[in-house]
Amino acid sequence: MGKKETEVAQILIDELQLPITVAEFLLNDRQQQEVLLPTAELLPGAEKLVKHLYKHCVPIAVATGSSKRSIELKTTRHRQLFSHFHHFVYSTDDPEVVHSKPAPDCFLIAASRFPDNPETSRCLVLEDAINGVVAARAAGMQCVWVPDPEQPQDGYSEKATLTLESLLQFKPEQFGLPPYDI
Repeated sequence: MGKKETEVAQILIDELQLPITVAEFLLNDRQQQEVLLPTAELLPGAEKLVKHLYKHCVPIAVATGSSKRSIELKTTRHRQLFSHFHHFVYSTDDPEVVHSKPAPDCFLIAASRFPDNPETSRCLVLEDAINGVVAARAAGMQCVWVPDPEQPQDGYSEKATLTLESLLQFKPEQFGLPPYDI
């Protein structure tokens, strides 16, 4: 998770010894994405958090290892919510992103695209992937990790600033953000 599509394809082809090229793998993958991604659900607590940050004029961005195409498919049912983000950095498609996660490139670029170009220590990353946690910390940012329960977590919780089972447990005030309205 967090790597560019072509890197993931090559890793899977190599690991599974698949008799196909990266191009063939990606073609098949994209066909599957057309069917599956538009049905993606938000993580519990995500909508509440995004709306809260937007309401309080806290600038937010998406920095993803995915392509613009796959994110557009994944957010099909959530267009209004995703319109609250200041900008998106798609590592797979963005020419400024030289190295994918776990390198910090996408997070550093995302921070630099905010009008105030904040210090990285003032940035908070919410992540679901181990590579993203490592990338956020390498960028000098705080990171809240909400790992997929299916994902191995050994040794990574201490890399994150905070590890939660769900975004429903997130307390913005712990990071100097406005608390949720009661």
